[in-house]
Amino acid sequence: MSRAARLLDESGEPGAERGYLLGECLVHRAEIISLQGVWPDALNEALLACERLSEPPGQPAFGAALYQVAELHRLRGELDQAEAAYRRAAESGRSPYPGLALLRLAQGKRDDALAAICRVLQEARNRRARSRVLSAAVEIMLAADDVGAARRAADELDALAEVLATPFVRAIAAQAHGAVLLAEGDAMAALSACRTAWTLWRELDVPYEAARACVLIAQACRMLRDNDSADIELEAARRAFEQLGARSDLARVQPSRDARSASGLTARELEVLRLVATGRTNRAISDELGLSEKTVARHISNIFIKLDVSSRAGATAYAFEHRLIESST
Repeated sequence: MSRAARLLDESGEPGAERGYLLGECLVHRAEIISLQGVWPDALNEALLACERLSEPPGQPAFGAALYQVAELHRLRGELDQAEAAYRRAAESGRSPYPGLALLRLAQGKRDDALAAICRVLQEARNRRARSRVLSAAVEIMLAADDVGAARRAADELDALAEVLATPFVRAIAAQAHGAVLLAEGDAMAALSACRTAWTLWRELDVPYEAARACVLIAQACRMLRDNDSADIELEAARRAFEQLGARSDLARVQPSRDARSASGLTARELEVLRLVATGRTNRAISDELGLSEKTVARHISNIFIKLDVSSRAGATAYAFEHRLIESST
């Protein structure tokens, strides 16, 4: 009988060592249930692990349990609670990253998120842990409009996926690769990568990441002017986020009846945005609309200001997620 089995087989009240092992098991169980999308149950398991591991003080797994609590709060859009749990995890000796960097991104603090993830990326050595950091780095770098850095991170993630050869890491790598290809304007290649990621997530029964893949697929379809498919994918993502309780993600894909008026874009700016979203250059847009390149540049500058983005990729993603160009494409 193994050491763990002997401890679990003992009669009487659980001792400190047995309680520690049970606490570690609860942490792993919480992580598995979280991946399966049953977040309320996962949070209960993580909180129970915190309770089991709080005494005696200084147990390494206590920080891991707190980190899992923080991750679940972040995924559910409970950002203040996530912040508190990440800080407690750090105080308990568990690095709060990459989750805390993703929290900063969700809070709109892109510069803070980027600085943190770049620093953590320099320190991460374990290959499996590094794959998680690289995945977060791609997301944050794209949000910060550093497509070149995101490409390098995605390429390293692809290489890690080849070495580790696990479906989970392959799914992470495919999704990151697809997101970068979208930012680079290669919609067809992005569609292929994101569909690969979606298939792997479905096989692994990870509904949250599968829904995120659906959003990327929708963006690729919209860039290819396949609006029906884009709407179907976005609706699938919306239903999944709603069922999961992923409030932040749901808000980003929830259709809005007056999204165009809320954005403040003029009819001409919507035309320009439609063409930006298809990857056209300023010269190509000026030729198609019969405008000077200077006028096109002014329209694009106004679009950036009104949508609070700083790049063509950011404007394109915003437009797809808020369906600003739905009737124009």
